[in-house]
Amino acid sequence: MQIKETTNEGLKRAYEVTIPAAEIAGRVEAEVKKIAPQVRMPGFRPGKVPANLVKKMHGEQLHAQTMNDVIRESVDKVMQDNQLRPAMQPAVDLNEGYEEGKDAVVTIDLEVLPEVEAPDVEGLKLERLTVPVADEAVEEALQNIASQQKSYKDAPKTRKAKEGDQLIIDFVGSIDGEEFEGGKADDAPLVIGSGQFIPGFEEQLTGVKTGDEKTITVTFPEDYPAEHLAGKDAQFAVTVKQVKVEDETKLDDSFAESLGLDSLDKLKELLRGQLEQETNGLTRTQMKRQLLDQLAAGHDFPVPDKMVEAEFEQIWAQLQQEASRDENPEHVLKEIEAEKDDYRNIAERRVRLGLLLSEIGQKNGVEVSQQEMSMLIQQAAQQYRPEDRERFIQYVQSEPMAAAQLRAPLYEDKVVDFLFDKADITDRKVTREELEAAIEADEEAEEAKAKKPAAKKKAPAKKKAPAKKEAAKKDEKPAAKKAPAKKAPAKKAAAKKADDKKPAAKKAPAKKKAPAKKPAAKK
Repeated sequence: MQIKETTNEGLKRAYEVTIPAAEIAGRVEAEVKKIAPQVRMPGFRPGKVPANLVKKMHGEQLHAQTMNDVIRESVDKVMQDNQLRPAMQPAVDLNEGYEEGKDAVVTIDLEVLPEVEAPDVEGLKLERLTVPVADEAVEEALQNIASQQKSYKDAPKTRKAKEGDQLIIDFVGSIDGEEFEGGKADDAPLVIGSGQFIPGFEEQLTGVKTGDEKTITVTFPEDYPAEHLAGKDAQFAVTVKQVKVEDETKLDDSFAESLGLDSLDKLKELLRGQLEQETNGLTRTQMKRQLLDQLAAGHDFPVPDKMVEAEFEQIWAQLQQEASRDENPEHVLKEIEAEKDDYRNIAERRVRLGLLLSEIGQKNGVEVSQQEMSMLIQQAAQQYRPEDRERFIQYVQSEPMAAAQLRAPLYEDKVVDFLFDKADITDRKVTREELEAAIEADEEAEEAKAKKPAAKKKAPAKKKAPAKKEAAKKDEKPAAKKAPAKKAPAKKAAAKKADDKKPAAKKAPAKKKAPAKKPAAKK
C-alpha cells in the first residue's frame, strides 16, 4: 500500500492510496480458503469443494468485501500515520474504471479540525437577570387554564342560541336525498362559532331553541379530505336537543381536583414552578449569549468549510420551513434570500464557537458519560419506526461521526454549565418584560454581527418575518395536541382552517427509516 499526499492547503487534505493488485488477490485467496470448509456443493463431500469452484461461486462477492475492507483500512492508516482529526466524514473514491486484477487507486479528501488554543476560563464575568414569579402571573396562568376548561349548563328553553353557546344535536346528512356514510350523529356537542364544522353549518344554527328541528344546506369544501364529498352540496336534518350556556368556572379545590390535583394551592404551586422554569430558561439563554460573546471576542481562527456548509443548510432549511407557514411565503423567502450571506456568517460563527467550546471541554475534563450517551441514543431511536430502531442504534454505535453529532448538543450544554460555575456572576432582578427586551436587544446586536465575517454560535433568527426564528429553540413548548376528529364528515378539517387564530398543532413526524450504512467507497 502506497500513500501519497496530494493536497495540504489550510484545513484541506487529500491523499492518493495505491493498493497493489497482488495484495488484493492474495486477500481474496485467503478468504476463499477460509470459507471453503463451510461450502456445500452437490457431488462433493463437506469441506472438499475445490478452491477454484469456491472462487467461481463466491469470488465476486468475496472481491467486493475485500475491497471494502482494504479501502477502510487504507483510510484508517492515512488518519493514523498523519495524526489527522477529520472535521467530517472523509470523501473516499475508488478510481473510475477499476477492474479486478488491476491496482486500486483510492482518493481520500477531507478537512481537518483547526488547532484551537483553549482560553483561560478564569476571569469570566456574567450578569444573571432573574425574574421573581409574581402572584399576579400565577393568577393569570390560573385564569388561562380556567378559560380552557369551559363547562356548560342548560339554558332556558326559550333562549335563542348565539355565538359561544353549546348545542347538543342529532343530525343526519344526505346528498341528493341519499344518506352518506359518516353523516349521522346523536348527541353531538357543537359550540357555535368554534369553526368545528364546515363553513355555513354553525351559522345556520344561530337562533335555534331547544326542541327545534331544522334542515340546513351546506357545501363541502373543494379540498375536503373525503373525495366523494368534496365540493358537493349536502342537506342536514338537525334536531336541537339542548341549548347550553357557558357556566362560570369556580377556581376552588374542586376545580383543581378535576385536573387531578389535591387542592387549589397545589395547582398554584405547580403553575408557579412552570413559570419559574420558563423564566429560568430565558435567563439561561441571555446569560449564555453573554458567555459566547466573551469567548468569540478573543478568538478568530479558520473553520472547515464543510462544517460551515452543513450548519448553514440546517439554518436555511429551518428558515424555509418557517417561511412556508407564513401568509405570504414568497415575500418572506425573498427577504431571507437577500440576507443569505448573513446566515452563512451565522453558521460560521456557530461552528467556530462549537470548536472552541469543545476544546475547553477537553482541556478541563468535561465528558458525556456512557449512561448519558445511551439515553441520547434511545431517545433519538424513538423517532424511527419500531422495526428500524435497533438498526439505528447499531448504526450510531458503529459510526463515530453519527455518534458525535448526537452527542454534540449535550456536550456543549455541559461545557457551558462548567463555564457558568467558573464565572463571576452577579444577579439582578428584573421583570419578565425586561428580560425579554434584553434578549431582543441581543438579537438586534446579532443582526449587526451577522454582517461581519464571524457569526454567533447560537444566533437567533431575525424578527422581521415569522420565518426568521431561531433554528434550534430548545426551550420551545411542545405544540398542543390536536383534538380528536369527529365522525361526522361535516366537521371542518383542522389543517384547512385558514381563519383559525390559534397556532396549529404540530403534526407528529413520520417515523423514519434507519440510515443504511455508507459503503467505504464508490466506484
